[in-house]
Amino acid sequence: MSTDRHLQKAVIAELGWDVRVNAADIGVVAHDGIVTLTGHVETGAEKQNAEATTGRVQGCKGVADELTVRLSPGAVRQDEEIASAIVQRLEWNAAIPKGAILPAVEKGWVTLTGEVKWHFQKEDVEHDVRRLIGVAGVTNRITIKPQVDVVGVADDIRAALNRSWFFDKDTIGVSADGGKVTLTGTVPSLHGRHAAERAAWGAAGTVDVANFITVV
Repeated sequence: MSTDRHLQKAVIAELGWDVRVNAADIGVVAHDGIVTLTGHVETGAEKQNAEATTGRVQGCKGVADELTVRLSPGAVRQDEEIASAIVQRLEWNAAIPKGAILPAVEKGWVTLTGEVKWHFQKEDVEHDVRRLIGVAGVTNRITIKPQVDVVGVADDIRAALNRSWFFDKDTIGVSADGGKVTLTGTVPSLHGRHAAERAAWGAAGTVDVANFITVV
């Protein structure tokens, strides 16, 4: 059996194993380690889960998520209802500064704007919004607030990578121009690639990460 065929079967099995995903309407194609997901799901959260589930399968080097969200009749909400639910949800999230995020909703599609200090806050907001009933998709335009002191960003990231058992310090390159970080090199898994990017975002002063790490 070819490597791609084996990967395809493994992804199909993993999607079927994940109770958060209805794999019946998801198509899977693998080519040179890149997995393409097609078809439809019923919620934005399910789409996100399908992509994450695929990425953790051994041999997966990348995911092309072409899934569409097809809301069931019972999940459809008015845009005003969705916007109100988002505002209320964010008010209860202690990690997000009050009033920092402005949601705009059009036909169930949410666009997020605003400014936060840390990348994890940007991810938290999107994660919360995708799980709300009626949300068909999210465009995340939240920006990271630049910090005055960006000296030593690259060194801080290298130190963080060296503390992790995921990485061989000699296979990852880190460079920084102000708060803009570039990652290069190789890792053995897609999970490792994501972990390296999370480490880069964890450094104080990082405002952007260009991840050119490849999975081998």
